[in-house]
Amino acid sequence: MIPKAVIFDMDGVLVDSMPYHADAWKTVFAEVGIHINREDIYDIEGSNHEGIIRLVFRKAGRTPTHEDFNVLANKKMEIFTKTNKVTVFPGIYECLELLKNKCLLGVVSGSDRAVVMGLLLRFFPNTFDAVVSGNDVKEGKPSPEPYLKAVGMLKLEKDECIVIENAPLGVESAKRAGLFCIAIPTYVEAHRLKGADVVLETHGMLKEYIERLFFER
Repeated sequence: MIPKAVIFDMDGVLVDSMPYHADAWKTVFAEVGIHINREDIYDIEGSNHEGIIRLVFRKAGRTPTHEDFNVLANKKMEIFTKTNKVTVFPGIYECLELLKNKCLLGVVSGSDRAVVMGLLLRFFPNTFDAVVSGNDVKEGKPSPEPYLKAVGMLKLEKDECIVIENAPLGVESAKRAGLFCIAIPTYVEAHRLKGADVVLETHGMLKEYIERLFFER
């Protein structure tokens, strides 16, 4: 069956943004005495700001306060906004052009809504039919809530949608939501995404997969 919707993760799937997110998180966590590297953020990519702060503090043996959540999230967003030089991954525009008028398109991201909408307006204006950000759900990835919310917004059944992810927590979220998931190992090793239904090595392979899925009959 040809899907009626394709739902994309944003950071690491549509745009090459995670190094800038990770570096911003490194800076703000260092200010409270927690030292991390990019890979620590890549491992929990997809979680919303509250989830990332909670997970990083837990790994450091600490518990964040209410003030920590507010201050760190705001500082991180400020740094990311000032320092990011985000680009679109090769082949993404071609993929979206293939899908245009063939199905509905959605985005599910753990990032702050202001960041999500800013990047979508910058690179993909008037492209997506449903957008779910980290602010729009109570529980971020790996909870199924973000993807279930997107399916509801698109007014489709779960078996009519496919997800394209790049992070372990994102794959887990999609599968817990009962969705078919394609994964691309952008920032982590491919074996970390083994929970996906299909793992593609590159964004170029994504274009080929979409062509087969929608046009080869």
